Amino acid sequence: MGADLPDRRSGRFCHRTARSWQQGSSAKAAAKRGRRRLADRGSTAARGECLPKKLASLGFGKRATPAEKAQVIQMLRQEFSLTILLDIAQLPRATFYYHLKRMKQVDKYETAKQEITAIYHENKGRYGYRRITDVLHSRGFAVNHKTVQRLMKELGLICRVRIKKYRSYKGEVGKVAPNLLNRDFNADRPNQKWVTDVTEFSLFGEKLYLSPILDLYSSDLVSYTISEHPVLSMITTMLDKAFEKIPDGTNLILHSDQGRQYQHRRYQRMLQEKSIRQSMSRKGNCLDNAVIENFFGLLKSELLYLQEFSSMEHFKQELIEYLDYYNNHRIKAKLKGLPPAIHRQQALSVA
Repeated sequence: MGADLPDRRSGRFCHRTARSWQQGSSAKAAAKRGRRRLADRGSTAARGECLPKKLASLGFGKRATPAEKAQVIQMLRQEFSLTILLDIAQLPRATFYYHLKRMKQVDKYETAKQEITAIYHENKGRYGYRRITDVLHSRGFAVNHKTVQRLMKELGLICRVRIKKYRSYKGEVGKVAPNLLNRDFNADRPNQKWVTDVTEFSLFGEKLYLSPILDLYSSDLVSYTISEHPVLSMITTMLDKAFEKIPDGTNLILHSDQGRQYQHRRYQRMLQEKSIRQSMSRKGNCLDNAVIENFFGLLKSELLYLQEFSSMEHFKQELIEYLDYYNNHRIKAKLKGLPPAIHRQQALSVA
């Protein structure tokens, strides 16, 4: 002890000895702190080597954002050392406190989020961020589409996918009409260009077929029929319903693919008697009838894959309800936020 302390008896003080003593004390203190930190780490591991697993289970990972990391750390800091949590997360302390402060702030989009969720579920998940933005604007919310897209992502609100359609082409069994439409899907007025096709639904070991006519001016349903079999009467009944809505001599174009029912003499004669020009897609080219293809994809993604059905009859009732919803309630951005049938009626009223 005497070698490391000042010589009090002689009254002399050795500065070199004092410095050595102070340095030794500092080193011991640092070592003690280091052992304490290691012990802290050890106790954390002893309390559960699953700390990284807990972080991962809460969404922690290499792709986690600083905000997500801060949220997880805040949840675990009562149980584990903040220093160790920040070390594992590789998150600077200042960044953690920045996001912690933001978490405590009032969410200025809380009301918008509630409205977005309500609109999404009102339409059974069929609206994407653009349509929801239009509805929000109509309800007095000043929010742009990019913000709505981001908020929907945060809320986990997503739309669905689509599948392939029923193919009715069986080769040339009658007269094939020229492609008068030629992918020009624009129309200046109602009853100028119509498109039609047949799609198939297969559920519970049964099949159901839908045959609609769409007007390219508003993409509205002019008429449709539903049948358990893809027979000619399904097509002719659809025509009868559509013809009730137009006068003779409109000279409109009715476009379809080269399905056998559209090559049938009776179908072609019905068009001729109404002065309707028949148009057909090129063989095996679905893009020539892209609008009706898009409608079928939309229908299946918003109905078939969005709901559960107890029977084919149940599905049929839901299909009828959806077609009414599409025509009279589902808004379209290109129609100035109006449903197709309403847009068509407005155009006819001023014609």
